[in-house]
Amino acid sequence: MVKLTITQEAAKQIKQKMADKDLMLKLKYETEGCGCVVSGVPTLELINRQGLDNDDIQIETNVMPVIMEKSKIIFFDDELKIDFSTESQAFRLASPGQILNGRMALKVKSS
Repeated sequence: MVKLTITQEAAKQIKQKMADKDLMLKLKYETEGCGCVVSGVPTLELINRQGLDNDDIQIETNVMPVIMEKSKIIFFDDELKIDFSTESQAFRLASPGQILNGRMALKVKSS
C-alpha cells in the first residue's frame, strides 16, 4: 500500500482551494494525450464525493484522506510526499528516490 505524506505548506494550499466545500483530494495518474498508459503524469484534482469512480480507493495520510485509482497505483512508488513550493507556486510529488512531478497544479474538477 502507498504511504503518502502531505507537508504543512501543501495542506494549507489544498485547504484554501477547497474553501469549505465538500471536496476530496485525488492523486491521479493522467494518461490522456500521453499516447501510452506507461507514459502518464501524476496530477492533483479536487473532486466532489459524487465524482468517485468504482476504481477509486481512499489512502489515509497525515493530514487528510486522498483518493487514488486502484488500477494505477502500480505507477507510483510505495512512499510519496506532496509538497508545495512558494517559489514556483506549484505542488511537487516526490518519493525518496525521485521527483515524479515537480510542477503540479491543483485542478478543481466540476461534476
